[in-house]
Amino acid sequence: MKIRVLGSAAGGGFPQWNCNCRNCNGVRHKTIQAKPRTQSSIAVSSNNAQWVLFNASPDIRVQIESFPGLQPHNSIRGTGITAVILCDGQIDHTTGLLILRESPKPLDIYSTRMVYEDLTTGFPVFNMLEHFCGVNHHEIQHDGGGFSIPGIEDLIFYPHALKSKAPPYSPHRENPHPGDNIGVIIEQPSTGKRVYYSPGLGEIEPQVEAAMQNADCIMVDGTFWTDTEMVDAGVSHKTARSIGHLPQSGPGGMIETMDSLSKPRKILIHINNTNPILDEQSEQRKVLDEHGIEVAFDGLEIDV
Repeated sequence: MKIRVLGSAAGGGFPQWNCNCRNCNGVRHKTIQAKPRTQSSIAVSSNNAQWVLFNASPDIRVQIESFPGLQPHNSIRGTGITAVILCDGQIDHTTGLLILRESPKPLDIYSTRMVYEDLTTGFPVFNMLEHFCGVNHHEIQHDGGGFSIPGIEDLIFYPHALKSKAPPYSPHRENPHPGDNIGVIIEQPSTGKRVYYSPGLGEIEPQVEAAMQNADCIMVDGTFWTDTEMVDAGVSHKTARSIGHLPQSGPGGMIETMDSLSKPRKILIHINNTNPILDEQSEQRKVLDEHGIEVAFDGLEIDV
């Protein structure tokens, strides 16, 4: 199984266009050792030819240009993207669908019923696309059952619901429903290898813990270092947990959870611009190194 990290930052990217926090200022002026990052997305393939895109970032055009696997090859117009799986309906995971509107055929998009409803009401991306290429929507169940995608060889996808909030524009923002957010186990039957992808995690539920324990590689929520990170940085009054993200540090945090895992390769993705782990020489980055936890970056390639 091949995985390409197209984007590794949280919403807004790194540096964020209007942010002058220590990290954003530092990466702009090269006063810290850090890599710029686009907004989070990965591509997965079993044969390096047909790729499944996980989430469609607003930065999708530059991400495609940085990765030949997704570019046209044998025709005037084309793409290596066979289908798109949406983990949620957030702007930073769906706006890139509008960039793909020039597709010569309808986009094959897989999402839960709740995400479909958000993207046809509060943020009607699917409705907009009907004026361009159109959408073939495939509803994802989130009960742990698996599904395959036509044209994608030797990969099965097992989604499950996560406790988190729907997007701010969702008609049920303050009334969470199962399916607002999902994590996905990606299995390659021919090898038995498994990857667990969940860029947004608010809680380590039983199905999440089981998915992590049984995976060969996990790529999970690395948004914030502390619960009060954005408050402390003076950029927001919101805490990590209040917007559905489990911080890395502290009791019950992501580091503690990952320390209980012996099998998988451990990678953090979806990293907010305020997170000190973006500074490769920070004390927080040293802590991750000591715990055997990696920080995803744009262009990272993983073979599982």
